[in-house]
Amino acid sequence: EYAEFLHCKSKKFTDFDEVRQEIEAETDRVTGTNKGISPVPINLRVYSPHVLNLTLIDLPGITKVPVGDQPQDIEFQIRDMILQFISRESSLILAVTPANMDLANSDALKMAKEVDPQGLRTIGVITKLDLMDEGTDARDVLENKLLPLRRGAAWPGSPVSPSAPSRLEKRDFPGGTAHSRLEKRDFPGSRLSFPRPLQQLTNHIRESLPSLRSKLQSQLLSLEKEVEEYKNFRPDDPARKTKALLQMVQQFGVDFEKRIEGSGDQVDTLELSGGARINRIFHERFPFELVKMEFDEKDLRREISYAIKNIHGVRQTGLFTPDLAFEAIVKKQVVKLKEPCLKCVDLVIQELINTVRQCTSKLGSYPRLREETERIVTTHIREREGKTKDQVSPSPSPAPPEQESPQNLIFSPFP
Repeated sequence: EYAEFLHCKSKKFTDFDEVRQEIEAETDRVTGTNKGISPVPINLRVYSPHVLNLTLIDLPGITKVPVGDQPQDIEFQIRDMILQFISRESSLILAVTPANMDLANSDALKMAKEVDPQGLRTIGVITKLDLMDEGTDARDVLENKLLPLRRGAAWPGSPVSPSAPSRLEKRDFPGGTAHSRLEKRDFPGSRLSFPRPLQQLTNHIRESLPSLRSKLQSQLLSLEKEVEEYKNFRPDDPARKTKALLQMVQQFGVDFEKRIEGSGDQVDTLELSGGARINRIFHERFPFELVKMEFDEKDLRREISYAIKNIHGVRQTGLFTPDLAFEAIVKKQVVKLKEPCLKCVDLVIQELINTVRQCTSKLGSYPRLREETERIVTTHIREREGKTKDQVSPSPSPAPPEQESPQNLIFSPFP
């Protein structure tokens, strides 16, 4: 009997106390010594004539409150880590829940139900039966009545303490021992040992074989079709060159759109880029530039007063602000927004050009195509930049109307 770790293949462990120590040491190397976490699994393979051919993945429990070096979003990180494994259709889920806990609050059963809503791949495992309060029992759970699972519920094969079986039999199953009653009846709940999950896994594999076979056959047909196409392949075929060129150009367009829309397969975890950076420019950088703008309220009120008086001329000033005075003041203030707006346009244009260069990196094997693609797209962006800046810049003042209309008069909040 010996064991091997994936991170040190050359070494065989025959002392399983050393195996435990190596697991602890590797955990500290990967996550640190202050309760850190990592999605990288520790792979251990045990070779022995006394073990079953079974892969067991020990997943962590959900942590609600971060401690030590754990990040603030540890709950979501662990949740994503667990879902990566239990979402596989080929795996069975052992949803472990303490008996002294309300099953309605079980994180394990809740997550299992998300990926296996009909309970086809889930085995409920009830632990700590000896810690249940007096007058309570787990009969409904073990009889598969409270939360129906196709593969039933079970409790661990090894009791917590030597006295646990007798306490369980006398309290939870009066009139007969818990073990004997469950084993003699055709009962979903039974004592859990590794042969049972192995048998369940074997049955599950047998049930999955037809769909697996169909999937492999479809992949085989697809590969055979592709091989057939390459039998008569000629590198100098103009049609194939054109097709390859179009595919690369189309892929460039798809990659560019994904980087802007934020639906790409590869997510940058080091810095903001593409659409995220543009979004930041609009919603953080641009408002910040506006907030930095300063104006003197006294000067503004003085300008409003002069504008109103100059519009009225020799006539007596009324209670309403003439639209010409209002437009003159507003246009003067709008002009101040020109610089921040143009700066915002420049930042967005620069990010679009950076995104173009990132997307053309896949064309590294074709330098001329990459250069020409960047040139054409960048030229188009620059053309749109000029039109955008023309729209952002204030337009010339329109000719004043011949006569003011009473409907266009705006009430002034200023004295």
